[in-house]
Amino acid sequence: MAGLYLPLLITSGEPAGIGMDIILSLAASNRLTIKGRGVVVLADLQALQQRYKQLKEQQILTNVIDFYSVSIATVSEQSPLSARLIDKPNTMNVVDMPAAAPVVAGKLNPLNAQMVINQLALAHELASQAQVAAIVTAPLQKSVIMQIQPDFMGHTEFFMQQAGRDKVVMMLANRTMKVALVTTHLPLRKVADAITKLEVASTVEIVIKDCQQKFGLTQPKILVCGLNPHAGENGYLGTEERDIINPVLQRFRDQGVDISLAMPADTLFTPNHVKNCDAIIAMYHDQGLAPLKSHGFGETVNITLGLPYIRTSVDHGTALDLAGTGKASAESLYQAMDYADHMATAVGR
Repeated sequence: MAGLYLPLLITSGEPAGIGMDIILSLAASNRLTIKGRGVVVLADLQALQQRYKQLKEQQILTNVIDFYSVSIATVSEQSPLSARLIDKPNTMNVVDMPAAAPVVAGKLNPLNAQMVINQLALAHELASQAQVAAIVTAPLQKSVIMQIQPDFMGHTEFFMQQAGRDKVVMMLANRTMKVALVTTHLPLRKVADAITKLEVASTVEIVIKDCQQKFGLTQPKILVCGLNPHAGENGYLGTEERDIINPVLQRFRDQGVDISLAMPADTLFTPNHVKNCDAIIAMYHDQGLAPLKSHGFGETVNITLGLPYIRTSVDHGTALDLAGTGKASAESLYQAMDYADHMATAVGR
């Protein structure tokens, strides 16, 4: 048995990318372990061992790693996953998810896309059964998955659909700040039309609920960006704040929520405001993520709010050109694990 608490689950993602590399890097530096909590990896075990051998032969990895194959057959409340993990130095717990074709670093193969989907489906199942404390995802390659599942949009949408949720919220976080987004991947000219009272209200509700239930913050302090310069300047530079955003925020304030009215983003992201709040809500992607990544690029974690379980992710892609070279940084994966562990601990999981 490994750990006093529920284990973290890591999906290795696209096998041709750097997912396995960064997992192996953490394992080799003894950073794939968390005190009191087991860690289990979903991966093609043979491909993982081959990548380890490849990196070891290049003398990129020098420490010995042992691989322990974990069976998930008949996992239940009476026979939990945590009891099947082993806690030994330099040993990685792996649930074998065989790929359909041989894995080659840096070379995508659509035949292996189903294995990546299977990882996500199993991760959702185990998290929904409270067999794991959180899901931590390494990057996948949407383009190759869409060749076999054209409507696939990514990790976030997959977990949202599997969990039966109508909306989730993307939050990115580092040691300096946490930023949640009302809109995500939209062309800038479409953002204003997407800022509706319903979208603002549902985003705020999810941020408040998850700050309480996943970060252990009883009364979170939240600051909200306006959409327009100077937060609209009382309607002279745009009316979204006056007509849409502030009426929604005022309703929450009237209920006792510690949330600001719309603030000018260039003022909100100054150090004094950032250090005195628990979370920031931005109206669109670059408004929130440009200042966030300027204060911790490479150490930023992607967190999906609104799911019935904790899910964190690296904030980078598959980096196919770096796979098998040992040049990929594992820092974002480590931070994603650390965030997931702290979130789970805060709520007693």
